[in-house]
Amino acid sequence: MIQLERLQKVLAHANVASRRKSEKLILEKRVKVNGKVITELGFKVNRNDQITVDNKPIQMAKPVYFLLNKPTGYISSVKDEKGRKTVMDLIEEEDKHIRLYPVGRLDYDTAGLLLLTNDGELTNQLTHPKFHIEKEYLVRVDAILIRKKIIELRKGVTIDQGYFAKPKEVRLIELNKDHQSTLLSITLTEGKNKQVRKMIEALGYKVKKLTRVRYDFLTLEGVKRGSYRPLKVHEIKKLYGHSILK
Repeated sequence: MIQLERLQKVLAHANVASRRKSEKLILEKRVKVNGKVITELGFKVNRNDQITVDNKPIQMAKPVYFLLNKPTGYISSVKDEKGRKTVMDLIEEEDKHIRLYPVGRLDYDTAGLLLLTNDGELTNQLTHPKFHIEKEYLVRVDAILIRKKIIELRKGVTIDQGYFAKPKEVRLIELNKDHQSTLLSITLTEGKNKQVRKMIEALGYKVKKLTRVRYDFLTLEGVKRGSYRPLKVHEIKKLYGHSILK
């Protein structure tokens, strides 16, 4: 089945302009599909269509996939209205011309594995709730958690005024009596805003440190904090396979 996408989205992915500016190009009658002027913003195209802007054929952007080890203190966004550092500040100059987008988010104070890509189709599949992609976090809690509290967390807790959040797995890694803290591994298959922090707060504690160490089968192995690497071909295929089959 041939994938159909909105024309303005295809123009943005081809680095013609932002999606909003691409919409303006369409309304100004500067975009043609297979020789016909298109003025409808909802118009959909496929990869076999011939698209021109000002009668010049567009060059489709090559799909790019990066695995980033995000430090704390960076926003998981392309730009920030408050002027804070974003994950794009970690991208090398040679890759800055690519219109990359984060797959999902990591909070400003959360470190770890974040995927960046210009592949909208894969992004939609990986972030769709029905596919239940596993995300594993290492969580340092500001107290010694007794067994009863860990069991309570495994069973699920209520956050956000009534949402029942149940992790797929909770493992105790370490009890640090000297610093009065607990290290947990928490695996989620959903992605509510600040979910791990809110789950710990529901138990009456605070998160001292939070790092995402796994996304599906991908880990941070070999990628230093603040660095990134391209995904390998077999990893991309596996991501597509996992999101489709789950």
